[in-house]
Amino acid sequence: MNETIHSTWGDYLPNQIHNSTPSGVSIWYLGCQGFVLKANDGTTLFIDPYLGSGDPPRTVRMIPVPFHPSAIHHSDAILATHDHTDHVHAESQAPILSKHKSPYYAPDASLSKIESENWVENWDVDPSQFIEVSEGDSFSVGSFTIHVEPAHDPGARHPVSYIIQHKTGTFFHGGDTKPHPCLDDIGAKYDIDLGALAFGSSGIILNKKTRKPKLTKWYCDESDIIQASCQLRLKRLIPAHWDMWKGLTADPSSLVPHARGFEFPHHIEVVEIGDMLTL
Repeated sequence: MNETIHSTWGDYLPNQIHNSTPSGVSIWYLGCQGFVLKANDGTTLFIDPYLGSGDPPRTVRMIPVPFHPSAIHHSDAILATHDHTDHVHAESQAPILSKHKSPYYAPDASLSKIESENWVENWDVDPSQFIEVSEGDSFSVGSFTIHVEPAHDPGARHPVSYIIQHKTGTFFHGGDTKPHPCLDDIGAKYDIDLGALAFGSSGIILNKKTRKPKLTKWYCDESDIIQASCQLRLKRLIPAHWDMWKGLTADPSSLVPHARGFEFPHHIEVVEIGDMLTL
């Protein structure tokens, strides 16, 4: 069933992104695990943009929808980390693909979901826009070089993470990964300046099939996210996803004292939906 996207923010955030002139790379947080990266040559990447309302009463969105996808001025590519609805979402992402004809990079399970949801038939999207990626792949989009690496998210089918390199720095997007030895390998392989990891509390969420209440942990807790930051050797950490779902929200400022006894991350960047920071 198609979902209608509504935003109370109008087009100010898409206009801000469009009118910006980064000296290196500017990054906007879209809430959930969504990010926009814009480089100084204008190259613009979207990672896991989600503009849906969830599935009340199971998942209830706690933050505004920052824009309608039709308000986006420019997109060079969309990257998807895994097949969950708040990372692969037709109503959020297909209009961007249709308007800008940009490629969509995703692992096989995510592309299988897209095929089962008939994105090509239901939206003006060409099959050639969908490009399958897997661990070990590398590709370029404008001034960005992107490396596909593993992720550890037991609730997802074939999740991946992305290393996004630019001459001014390196950004890591982990999807909803949790600590795992694969993160040690990533941290040893790359010099990561800034990384985004999913953070949240455990809570009572209705089971997707039975609709019965169940204790649920979808994201890193305080210990997990610092452990993952140490494995990745992050200079700067963005806690993400903490703002999204009723019952699973958390306070990212609590991570600052929690991290003091560890070598990494060096800094914790607490951002809210719509905030911009630089790489």
